[in-house]
Amino acid sequence: MLPTNVSEALVKANLPAQSLSVWVAPVAAASGAPTLSILADRAMSPASTMKLVTTMISLDELGPTYRWKTAMLSDGAVKNETLRGTLYLRGGGDPNLSWDKLELMLRSLQAQGIKKISGDIVLDRSFFQPTRLDVNVQPFDETPDAYYNVIPDALLVHSNLINFSLDSSSDKITVRTSPPMNRVSVENHLSLHDRNCATWEAGWKPPEVEVTRNKSINLILSGSFPRNCKVATELNTLERNLYIERTIQALWKEIGGTWSGNVRDGVTPAGAKILVERQSETLADTIRIVNKRSDNAMARLLYLTLGAEQARLGLGSGQNSLQAANDRIIGWFNRHGIDTNGIVLENGSGLSRLERISPAQMAALLRVAEHSNWFAEFASSMPIVAVDGTMRKRLKGTAAEGRARIKTGTLRNTVAVAGYVRDSYDENWIVVAMINNDDVSKARIVLDELLVWVANGSAEGASKLAQQTAARQIQAPEKP
Repeated sequence: MLPTNVSEALVKANLPAQSLSVWVAPVAAASGAPTLSILADRAMSPASTMKLVTTMISLDELGPTYRWKTAMLSDGAVKNETLRGTLYLRGGGDPNLSWDKLELMLRSLQAQGIKKISGDIVLDRSFFQPTRLDVNVQPFDETPDAYYNVIPDALLVHSNLINFSLDSSSDKITVRTSPPMNRVSVENHLSLHDRNCATWEAGWKPPEVEVTRNKSINLILSGSFPRNCKVATELNTLERNLYIERTIQALWKEIGGTWSGNVRDGVTPAGAKILVERQSETLADTIRIVNKRSDNAMARLLYLTLGAEQARLGLGSGQNSLQAANDRIIGWFNRHGIDTNGIVLENGSGLSRLERISPAQMAALLRVAEHSNWFAEFASSMPIVAVDGTMRKRLKGTAAEGRARIKTGTLRNTVAVAGYVRDSYDENWIVVAMINNDDVSKARIVLDELLVWVANGSAEGASKLAQQTAARQIQAPEKP
């Protein structure tokens, strides 16, 4: 039976009771039996709580010190400060290859005495198969240029984002962009209005991209913007090969280099020699960003990496990175004795209309994680209630504040939480709850009430009461 405060929250949110699935169990329970289980075996849309599956299995399969590698290679010779031949930029799936890190790689190239690149730069994305999962894909929603909708590849520089910084006075709007890009300019046609700065997006229109005959690029801004307002937004605006080309041109020129070639897709030949190689941050560092910020693009890169490494070892299903990742995750569940019936995987981030997992299956993963060698790394990646990440503004001043590590999930028809709660008796609990309904606009309070119920010790009280009732039934004499 649902706790009273949770039932009342469901009514207040105008949600049917059957829209909620819950699993609550003490971590210390040897059997893993739940104290509270409501429709917990039902496959549900988990939204971003699915990132817990991807990050935990990545830790177990790849190890916390795993690093992604990005390299610059060539099969040409260097003469008179000129690289005579093609430069290959080979991606390794780095989830955090920012433009300034690319600049450091170019500086390392120049430190070897290379001032001029005579040939083209070939972009090698072959670490993942297919190499461009973003091609011909229908937008997930009405904001395809938003960061959360970026579909990654093995050479995703700065997540293909352009930062637009807008600063207005009473009569003027100044727009600045980064990263630096060669022959890319902004045409500002924004008009000023007097609405509140907090509602600036109401008048904003996605930038239009115009490529001129001489291959200059104009980013055309139209719509309206508030007076005396200052904001910044990052958008996936340019085609990604063009983005990399113009960024490299600007960075290489900035440090005194010359290059007149183009970028094109290709594969690095076997005989090419590494000139520069950059290793990413560790997997343990990366999953803290993935879970605390609920970063979709990074989570998808982790998922693809599981598949790419599986395929590279000859253990995957052909060379399709998504299918190989799917097989690897299902294999992990099977090895740990977790029923996989009903699990549906698509990209491992939860940004999906298809992905499904039950609260009981998610709880089983969390129980395995608690006994894993990498539990410290996994737990530290999860948002702390009322402290940081996606939980930083929730449940302040409640029994759950600072006492729970919870991954959240939100889609149009889904809200979810999953993680660990320490109650007022210092007992640790696994809590998973998912609501699937056409209207979840007021559903978050239901999950918050559940977390508070566990944190204030009510779950512990319910567990003890159940144990005492069971004991009395066992001890009661049989009726004659």
